[in-house]
Amino acid sequence: MSQTPSFDVVIIGAGVVGAACAYYARAAGLSVAVVDRGPVAGGTTGAGEGNLLVSDKEAGPELDLALLSTRLWRELADVLPAETEYEAKGGLVVAPDEATLKALRAFADGQRAAGVEAVEVGSAALRELEPHLAPGPAGGFLYPQDAQVQPAQAAARLLAASGAEVHLGEEVTQVLRSGGAVRGVRTRARTLLAPAVVNAAGTWAGEVAALAGTTLPVLPRRGFVLVTEPLPRVVRHKVYAADYVANVASDSAALQSSAVVEGTPAGPVLIGATRERVGFARGLSTEALRRLATQAAALFPVLADVRVLRTYHGFRPYLPDHLPAIGPDPRVPGLFHACGHEGAGIGLAPATGALLAAALTGARPPLSPRSFRPERFEEAAREEAAAEGSGGAESRSVPRRNP
Repeated sequence: MSQTPSFDVVIIGAGVVGAACAYYARAAGLSVAVVDRGPVAGGTTGAGEGNLLVSDKEAGPELDLALLSTRLWRELADVLPAETEYEAKGGLVVAPDEATLKALRAFADGQRAAGVEAVEVGSAALRELEPHLAPGPAGGFLYPQDAQVQPAQAAARLLAASGAEVHLGEEVTQVLRSGGAVRGVRTRARTLLAPAVVNAAGTWAGEVAALAGTTLPVLPRRGFVLVTEPLPRVVRHKVYAADYVANVASDSAALQSSAVVEGTPAGPVLIGATRERVGFARGLSTEALRRLATQAAALFPVLADVRVLRTYHGFRPYLPDHLPAIGPDPRVPGLFHACGHEGAGIGLAPATGALLAAALTGARPPLSPRSFRPERFEEAAREEAAAEGSGGAESRSVPRRNP
């Protein structure tokens, strides 16, 4: 009789975050199985642009996570195959007027205090960095630490390098529990036993949490990307308008768009980014695509007559305070979360994996995990209910971006 395979940890999700968790857990000496209902990078990761950004993050816990990931991605670039397409191209944030430039200065001052390299660039110098940029911006900021990977390849190569046992095309139908604690997972094809299960299911992480008997308020936030025909390198950096930073941090459910334009080693130019909360609606939004094309051409007029070969879209895993959930869930012993990164999951994946590995092994974490505690939303809801019940004038909501 064959025995049910047993591991130290089972990871649900074969996107880039799940792959990073597998990589660092294996590096810590743990036996790991990864299971996903689809292919590697079949969800949010495969629909991303591959951003590895510090430029769009204000000083606080998410920026700390991004800076750690920046260092780890550089280390990974030395060991992963060239197909990962790691490119330290740098980011360029463009301000259309003096008022916006002044706001960017204050934003950059806070980032520098946290360890970010941010270099103010005058109007003339912008054109030296990006010769095809439209005239008129008041200035901007160059972020040399910003980089890029090919997201699906990054996930696939990272997962392969981990050496984890991988089961694709198998949906987890049950999170096994005994005495309230996690004991593994079950798919229609097999049972995988483990004293630890990691929820790295991206936009569907709320469903996995429910399978384990708990809650996590993950919502889908849809985004579109345009892909042009192959071109010479007309865009040298990742270039975006300053309002992109505000859109990333926004709580609005309505359609928001701001030009994010970048060339790729293969030639096509990628044009993003939109955000809207429409559930899991997969329909094509002509308004979103129109806005992207118009804003990109305004930033780079050379793109106005370039053919768009295709578009794609996906769902970013949105949590109310814009911070991911990383670490053990005290409500369900043995359950860990690594999800809710919204549009920053590719960039934040290595640091997330390193934090998870530390939590799984009891090692000292590379940075404080407190702001990423999965149970923080339930705590906030209890506090709000208590405040309302006592008749207090001051009520509380979910924690904000920098608790």
